[in-house]
Amino acid sequence: MLENVIKIGRFDRSYLPELQEKVFFEGKNARRFQFNYFILLTLATIISTYGVISGSTATVIGAMIIAPLMTPIMATTLAIVLGDSKRTSEALGMVIISIFYVVFLAVLLSIWVSPFGIDFQVNQEITSRTSPDIFALFVALASGAAGAFAMSKKSISDSLPGVAIAISLVPPLSVVGISFAKGQWDDAYGSLLLFLTNFFAILVAGGAVLWISGVNPGWMDEKQFKHRKKTFIIAVVCTIIVAMPLFFSGLETMNHAKNDNTIYILTSEWLTDSSYHLEKYTFRMPNYSATIYGTGKVPPIEDLQNSIEKNLKTSINVEVRVIPETVLSTFPEI
Repeated sequence: MLENVIKIGRFDRSYLPELQEKVFFEGKNARRFQFNYFILLTLATIISTYGVISGSTATVIGAMIIAPLMTPIMATTLAIVLGDSKRTSEALGMVIISIFYVVFLAVLLSIWVSPFGIDFQVNQEITSRTSPDIFALFVALASGAAGAFAMSKKSISDSLPGVAIAISLVPPLSVVGISFAKGQWDDAYGSLLLFLTNFFAILVAGGAVLWISGVNPGWMDEKQFKHRKKTFIIAVVCTIIVAMPLFFSGLETMNHAKNDNTIYILTSEWLTDSSYHLEKYTFRMPNYSATIYGTGKVPPIEDLQNSIEKNLKTSINVEVRVIPETVLSTFPEI
């Protein structure tokens, strides 16, 4: 039974020429392939950039579907597995050119937009891509493996658009361009880190899937074998390097969530003996701002500050906004 499963999962060698024709921009139609590629990439960048600026998730998903950037990345992955140094360089070159092109175009598209029209703190299409954590790496690895598996099977290659949505390649680069245009360097770094995470994860996970499934040119000399081994090791090392800030970012996120919950509990306890209720709050070290509503005397703010500082073991600044509560009623008096 196991032998049958392995046999079913193996790559069909007869499909290799067709697969190479799909992902490599070669032959007499190379110019046409490249032209079509950049037309689609341009349209995807326009849709993605303005979708991000407007905060439209549906628009950004549309950009993910039509974005062709997955093709040269998968071409790089396939070239590495085949031990083809020439194709690896060409495909990787196309990826690098595409990265600069998308970022540059996103800068041009967003530079004229008023800074007041882009909220880097609230816009979910921006914030979701500027603070990647270790889970982004897990998603990218799974998506890269799924993309390589779908690409290697002629019968399920139609699944690639779904992989493109999961992996998200062009939107992070659009956010990089938007952030550059508005001088938001930290956001540009975060979204670029997300793209690099996705890119290297595709190379590693996708390469592993193709390798295990039996994708090979049929023969491989020592030079090709060394190229495959060396390039794959470089991709793994780069993935580890990229994963390090993601790991620390994840720890920071968990620590912030813990502190956030602690502050919520302490604020609720601070209001226990009053008629006030907590409406909303924001906490960004070292500043804590809360909005409360109700009537009567507000508890001493120093008590809240001392309680939070004692639990977090650090100095913080506290600001409390008080909204007086007015009750209008037509109920008959009892």
